[in-house]
Amino acid sequence: MVLDRVLVLPLLLSLLFLSSADGLVQDFCVADLSSQDTPAGYPCKPVSDVGYCDFVFSGLASPGNTSNLIKAAVTPAFVSQFPGVNGLGISAVRLDIAVGGVVPLHTHPGGSELVIVMQGTITAGTISSSNDVYVTQLKAGDTMVFPQGLLHFQINSGNSPVVAFVSFSSPSPGLQITAFALFGNDLPSEIVEGVTFLDDAEVKRLKKVLGGSG
Repeated sequence: MVLDRVLVLPLLLSLLFLSSADGLVQDFCVADLSSQDTPAGYPCKPVSDVGYCDFVFSGLASPGNTSNLIKAAVTPAFVSQFPGVNGLGISAVRLDIAVGGVVPLHTHPGGSELVIVMQGTITAGTISSSNDVYVTQLKAGDTMVFPQGLLHFQINSGNSPVVAFVSFSSPSPGLQITAFALFGNDLPSEIVEGVTFLDDAEVKRLKKVLGGSG
């Protein structure tokens, strides 16, 4: 029995040391953007090639261009722009919405979203999988969370431009805008009509507006 303890104790200490050493080696995994992204993230860039610039992103300082159909702009700091967030389960964007602008109904299949309003007024809402609707008005300093995968939207409901910063629980949360999924591609009009209960003229009008065909 004493011999077993003598043998087991060094083994446990060795395993603890190896586990700690591995943890130190894996302090971070800066994305090697020359490789392909995978469901597990990008491969790690060699530590010898990592610099402070991999952990800094300045792109959120400037407003995005809101001269578009939805009068809104999203400036991302996802892993493809900010390789230091690879593997950390975080990322961010800057959201600019001009007066009358909207971020249409959409989902992020890869992560939850937390929006912090810095300027302006937003009407924001989310819809649960049981179709319960949660809508409110957000002003500067307000924060709202949108759980992963749920439909949600933001509308500039004030008289001045909106600036907000958004964080995600993923380095690459993904995005699917419902309107573009239905009307911005070549899904045949008769199928869209069947699944949306819209008539042919309205479906074709929306396809024309959103760049779809068929």
